Amino acid sequence: MSETFEATVTAPVNIAVIKYWGKRDSALILPTNSSLSVTLSQDHLSTRTTIRASASFDKDRLWLNGVEEDIASSKRLVNCITTARKLRAALEQDDDKAAPLSKWSLHVCSENNFPTAAGLASSASGYAALVSALGALFELSQSTSELSRVARVGSGSACRSMFGGFVAWQAGVSDDGHDSLAVQVAGRQHWPELQALVLVASDKKKAISSTAGMQTTVETSALFAERVRSVVPKRMEAMQRAIAERDFGAFGEITMRDSNQFHAVCLDTFPPISYMNDVSRSVVSLVHAFNAARNRVAAAYTFDAGPNAVIYALSDDMRDLVELVTHCFPRDDETTPAAFYPDPFQIFASADQVGQRLTCPDVAQLAKAVGKFSPGSVRRIIHTEVGDGPR
Repeated sequence: MSETFEATVTAPVNIAVIKYWGKRDSALILPTNSSLSVTLSQDHLSTRTTIRASASFDKDRLWLNGVEEDIASSKRLVNCITTARKLRAALEQDDDKAAPLSKWSLHVCSENNFPTAAGLASSASGYAALVSALGALFELSQSTSELSRVARVGSGSACRSMFGGFVAWQAGVSDDGHDSLAVQVAGRQHWPELQALVLVASDKKKAISSTAGMQTTVETSALFAERVRSVVPKRMEAMQRAIAERDFGAFGEITMRDSNQFHAVCLDTFPPISYMNDVSRSVVSLVHAFNAARNRVAAAYTFDAGPNAVIYALSDDMRDLVELVTHCFPRDDETTPAAFYPDPFQIFASADQVGQRLTCPDVAQLAKAVGKFSPGSVRRIIHTEVGDGPR
């Protein structure tokens, strides 16, 4: 029986607080602007990828969420594997005792524990897991930032999922893309009080892919050019300063403003692109009402290319926020498993608080003001925190 080599890696989702949208080079996936993201915990959102190499395999094969896909149909996937094979071949050339893995076919099995292509950064965690697994399988010595360039060729935002904590994707200026890579701004333990609430308003595949949407925006939006030229560079500096100082007020306001502008640019695209829905817009209203009641920025929403919301808040405010959200967007007991929708009294109650209700008066008033959606409008709520890089 032929010798077999195998590696398994899990990789996290990252959610951008300064958005990447638009490419200056589609083949190399070089962005028009830098971006910055927060890596979320793999305990709640992750891709698990296993890659096996054997001389007995007759071709490369791919299984995604249990279904075999045509690996050759994904040019980006093939590019990632080809690039990693070249790095492995160089290693084999320097070590005549190394197994010739660069010449063997691969079997790749990848699974997400969250909806794929629904605006929850599944491509980011997917390609980060793929490249990290290739790095482990091929015993590549490149740094994480260097490997992030390989992940970038698969999916731009995947380079940010190569790190935990707070991560910047530097746009770079070189035509060959060597300076377009991810760097960690701060580790996961830098701001332990920061938490996130993911609201899945739809788990269906989005109608317009990010790739198609970006291209149309670059070609048709006048607002987009101004965003790239003057807005994003200033926001990148301000956001990195807010993270370094753990200033949630600044962090939250920049996050919301950048999300708003990203979706304004999408609407300025011709024909316009609308990723948000009525539930999304109600979440925006809910967060602003929550902040008004607190008389400060206590929560911050952001939306990627989809209707699903990510709300950031510090741990002291998160309990009341969860109570408000679960009141306004009740669970549908018939269609939503309890594990997908948290009970705030179970998540946050300590041993001596079990059975007691939360008693924040402004939340009670806010719930009346915001209103209540029909059960199941939000299909799943995930309470999570800042997480680590690929494992």
